[in-house]
Amino acid sequence: MPVSSAPPVAGRDAQRATSTLADRYRAVRARSIALAAPLSAEDAMVQSMPDASPAKWHLAHTTWFFERFVLGAQPGYVPVDVHWDYLFNSYYNSVGPMHARPRRGLVSRPSLIEVLEYREQVDARMARRFDADDFDEQAERVILLGTHHEQQHQELLLTDIKHALWCNPLGPAYREDLPHRPGQDVPLRWIARDEAIAEVGAAAWPQASRFAYDNESPRHRVLVPAHAMACRPVSNGEYARFVADGGYANAELWLSDGWSLLQAEGWQRPLYWHEDGAREFTLAGWRERDPHAPACHLSYYEADAFARWAGARLPTEAEWEQATDGVGVDGNFVETGALHPQASAGAGGLQQLFGDVWEWTASAYTAYPGFRPLPGSLGEYNGKFMSGQWILRGGSCATPRDHVRASYRNFFPPPARWQFSGVRLAKDSA
Repeated sequence: MPVSSAPPVAGRDAQRATSTLADRYRAVRARSIALAAPLSAEDAMVQSMPDASPAKWHLAHTTWFFERFVLGAQPGYVPVDVHWDYLFNSYYNSVGPMHARPRRGLVSRPSLIEVLEYREQVDARMARRFDADDFDEQAERVILLGTHHEQQHQELLLTDIKHALWCNPLGPAYREDLPHRPGQDVPLRWIARDEAIAEVGAAAWPQASRFAYDNESPRHRVLVPAHAMACRPVSNGEYARFVADGGYANAELWLSDGWSLLQAEGWQRPLYWHEDGAREFTLAGWRERDPHAPACHLSYYEADAFARWAGARLPTEAEWEQATDGVGVDGNFVETGALHPQASAGAGGLQQLFGDVWEWTASAYTAYPGFRPLPGSLGEYNGKFMSGQWILRGGSCATPRDHVRASYRNFFPPPARWQFSGVRLAKDSA
């Protein structure tokens, strides 16, 4: 059940709301520890590229968020360690300077043990205040935001360690026991929609009772032209045909920046596909690639080039969100334990809108009409990144289920490949 973020009410209802928020806090924090459990101290320190962060840093930064913005808001608060305010700040310029992101992998100290102890200390301080019912309405809002922030970092912890392990010549697994369900061929079908005015986005939180990030609001109407959308994401087998057909050698298919990057980086296939043409790197190590599972770890450039090769295009985010009308948030999320996209089960209608892979859209990451960032330092969370990035929708196999909703707007720059990002095709009605 989603946690309510409505203003606290009197008496027993207020106690129940606080207890529910405390339960959510404890559950989210425990999942981070569980996801990090397979990692050694050496694993947890690796930073394989500037865009990624060490697992140890993710564990510390999410803790710093609660200490800085919840506990630290209380007058006279004494931090666990004043130096960590610099080490574990990410991009909040309004609260002070921070360690350079590309150099997070150089921070061997504090040790992983010390970071875990830091989490325990902050959790204990939070627990005492929960038990004392000592959080006001504003603090409860920040706590709820902080749990969603930590869930974002849980996904990043997985994608970042996957990249780090792939960089290791031994190709070690994060976990060798991850389950895999063999797929079946589900023919790609087109589902058409007539032109319509659709409501997209979410009501602004915290004025509205349901949590949503500020970049999802306000809810507004959009004219969506007639179009058709593929019933499922593009599969590995379909993408393999694009590769075999010389897709990475045909400049006519690529945006100019994408073609330049392809040549500079030597792209010939998706990030984790083996050159033998049969295997891909997963969090379980090297495995035979399932031709029926969704293709993943595609950049926006690759998704766009494939769509052009297929005689289609990427959907707009309004088309994508309109397609979720009446569709429940269900699918292959982190809770299933697969930690990799799985093939469609073959049900009718639109499939796999949620989970498996984030789906690139043709929409640039810009503000909705009437957008207002959260006040104060937390206003730096989303709005200031509305430049040079593209929207993805739907969540992935590494996303917590209760973190996603139809209005959720993920965003990454077009070269990004290390996320579980895939593509669903769309085309104009003609």
